Amino acid sequence: MPGVSSFRSNLFRSVLGASAGLLAAFAALAVAALAAGLVRPAAGPVTVVGGAVIDRTPAAVKDFAIRTFGENDKTALRLGILAVLALIAVALGVLALSHRRAGSGGVLLFGAVGAAAALSRPDSAGLGDALPSIAGAVAGALALYVLASKAAPGPVPVRVPVPVPVPEPVPTPADADGRHDAERWNRRGFLTAAGVTVAASASAGALGTFLSGRKGQGAVASRANLMLPQPASPAPAVPAGARLRIPGVTAFTTPNSDFYRVDTALTVPKVDAGTWRLRVHGEGVTRPRTYTLDQLLARPLIERDITLTCVSNEVGGPYIGTARWLGVPLADLLEEAGVVPPSRGGEADQLVARSVDGMTLGSPVEDLMDGRDAMLAVGMNGEPLPFDHGFPVRMLVPGLYGYVSACKWITDIELTTFDAYDAYWVKRAWARRAPVKTQSRIDTPKPFARPAAGTVVVAGVAWAQRRGITRVQIRVDDGPWQEADLADQAGLDTWRQWSYRWNATPGGHTITVRATDGTGQVQTERRTRTIPDGASGWHSVFVTVT
Repeated sequence: MPGVSSFRSNLFRSVLGASAGLLAAFAALAVAALAAGLVRPAAGPVTVVGGAVIDRTPAAVKDFAIRTFGENDKTALRLGILAVLALIAVALGVLALSHRRAGSGGVLLFGAVGAAAALSRPDSAGLGDALPSIAGAVAGALALYVLASKAAPGPVPVRVPVPVPVPEPVPTPADADGRHDAERWNRRGFLTAAGVTVAASASAGALGTFLSGRKGQGAVASRANLMLPQPASPAPAVPAGARLRIPGVTAFTTPNSDFYRVDTALTVPKVDAGTWRLRVHGEGVTRPRTYTLDQLLARPLIERDITLTCVSNEVGGPYIGTARWLGVPLADLLEEAGVVPPSRGGEADQLVARSVDGMTLGSPVEDLMDGRDAMLAVGMNGEPLPFDHGFPVRMLVPGLYGYVSACKWITDIELTTFDAYDAYWVKRAWARRAPVKTQSRIDTPKPFARPAAGTVVVAGVAWAQRRGITRVQIRVDDGPWQEADLADQAGLDTWRQWSYRWNATPGGHTITVRATDGTGQVQTERRTRTIPDGASGWHSVFVTVT
């Protein structure tokens, strides 16, 4: 059956081509990892392309990714990039069987894309950042060319006539079709080339990982050796009554390992504390300053319990946490630099904080100098900042969502105006100003829980940083609002726990919560999305009482 033979032959060729393409992609990524280890780990092609994708992704799509994947959104992006690269590698591998130069040229083209992405990043260190993508592409193109040459069919074997008369052989379907790739491809040559490619690529990738790790060792050592000074202004003790001992309720203080992380960094920056610098400059700055970490640590430090909230937190969402922060009052640094708030005739109304990875966040100068505990934090829950949360220094401002205040890995402070400059998220449809909204959340019972009839403890947290929480109410189904019991208030800038003892009756019930802040403003029922300035609405859970 010639048709079946032809199908099998084409399938076999496709498998060989796909294998060649995937092996070439492996070689490209491994050599790129090695080059990144030599140049700068953050210049790896997956990282720079991923960063470019994040920068060009619409705000609504980013919000969807955070809702869907949570703190695993970056892992999902990396896997997605690798999956796309694998599909492209398969296609180029199949193409290379017939057109080796075209297939190898496709690999080089993707290297050019990676190089362009590297040079376009806000934190680009120059032309050297293009080297990993270029080196990887060259290695991948060479690997594909060699592998395709070994996998391509060779010339049809020539039959040598035998002088002794023999019976005429019956042609097999493969001979009749004129092809027999399974017998004609260079099996030994392909397997040898594949083995060399795998071995060399694995070695290059391992060496690249080792070199990248070594580049971060200085930062790791600097954090391990950092001794935080005692605060000049310690945080008041958290009242015993502020911590409810109810199973299922979020702890008042969030452990560092559980604190939410939402940012755009595919690779967490590891900054050496010894080489870190902070520059303060811009409009209205009469005395520009550059600080080292030691200089900041030598200043009087404040310690405060502060709740941080991400603007991507949906109603009832998890992107909120409370920690005990240690840091330098930001207002003091600004005053030393000659900055005057707009209410007193100052030129600048916006502070733009820049991270080592190029992220920019814009905060209202008035809010930073109105007496609240805005700070450049160096410590979190009694230890130096974890790398995930901004070591060696991050900024935080009570009462503002993180995207306009909580710059991690901060390295530059520029004073300007909102009219003159739009920070990263503002360019992507988020609001320029974003005070935290009054919100509340039911922690227990969980949605679709099946508690037994009788007394059921409903409990959770509520927050309205800078205003505090004075009242929490619970409603079951369409019944009247009932007063919940409030835990002691630890401060205006922290969340507040609450509880309500519900006499639950059998059947399905919807439990809803709302809070009132210190100004008397009741949490709005109106549901809004997180874009452009944070979600609003009442949180509710459905349970079935048995």
